[in-house]
Amino acid sequence: MNIQNIKLGKQPLLLAPMEDVSDSPFRQICKQKGANLVYTEFISSEAIIRDSDIALHKMHFEEIERPFGIQIFGGREEAMEGATRVAKANNPDLIDINYGCPVYKIVKKGAGSACLKDLDMMERMTGSVVDAAGDIPVTVKTRLGWDDQTIRIEEVGLMLQRLGVKALTVHARTRCQKYTGDARWEWLKKLKNTPGLEIPIIGNGDVNSPESAKRMFDETGVDGVMIGRGAIGNPWIFERTRHYLETGDLLPDPTLQQRLEVCAEQLRLSVAHHGETYGVIIMKKHYGQYLKGVRNGKKLRNAIMQEKQMMPVLELLLNFREEEVFALT
Repeated sequence: MNIQNIKLGKQPLLLAPMEDVSDSPFRQICKQKGANLVYTEFISSEAIIRDSDIALHKMHFEEIERPFGIQIFGGREEAMEGATRVAKANNPDLIDINYGCPVYKIVKKGAGSACLKDLDMMERMTGSVVDAAGDIPVTVKTRLGWDDQTIRIEEVGLMLQRLGVKALTVHARTRCQKYTGDARWEWLKKLKNTPGLEIPIIGNGDVNSPESAKRMFDETGVDGVMIGRGAIGNPWIFERTRHYLETGDLLPDPTLQQRLEVCAEQLRLSVAHHGETYGVIIMKKHYGQYLKGVRNGKKLRNAIMQEKQMMPVLELLLNFREEEVFALT
């Protein structure tokens, strides 16, 4: 699969943009574990054009993350165009437009999945972004529609292709579903088989294991699979899925020691990237998943959550033994 001149190989696996999760430290870990393409968490176009320090910080990346995309969202054409020019100046490999976020605070501003209610506006905004991006490829992430009555994803795909979008990712739920119910993969198959639609289609939704990734490829024919929540605290999902796709065999789950060491490495990267105070805070979103299923893991997590500096957390992580609970009480 190629996105313009970006070669991603056969059946690539992509890390989904996730707010307050897909920061540079987490992206680096996922790249090390086999993710073919990573994106920033979504960034407000309004914040970008105001030179917000937070927005500019979110666009920062390390060379190890390439190929790498900056994802932007907004409800005003002028702001999206301006944000695209700023994002392009940061030299990403691609720029992605978020037309899928279902969160109310985003939707009420006419951004994210709200754009699915106004395809004329989506068309104008996408054209402006593609023009502003120039030779940088533009991709789109969206949902099936606003609700069951407005699923027009095949029409949307053809429209985006005509405007110059180079790949389309679809979370196979409507906005009204948010994250509930099953993702409706049958629509991914319909989209992939749409006459005249030639750009790569990337499937997203309910992929949380190597087996489910393979099922999505097999059942829908998508060109790539995007993994979101299934990668939190589990970056091994990329290398385990790649191995399963290529051999049909499942690699063993990471050992407890491997989980603790990778979690510690992400913490170090987080502090280096964000500074100690916020670097420690933002990692709290990840500990629960890294320690999921670990005997006495909840006690370790509770102890870690009390700490405000990196070194005490590292000592707890790297010295933890499942049987030595007394040290955490």
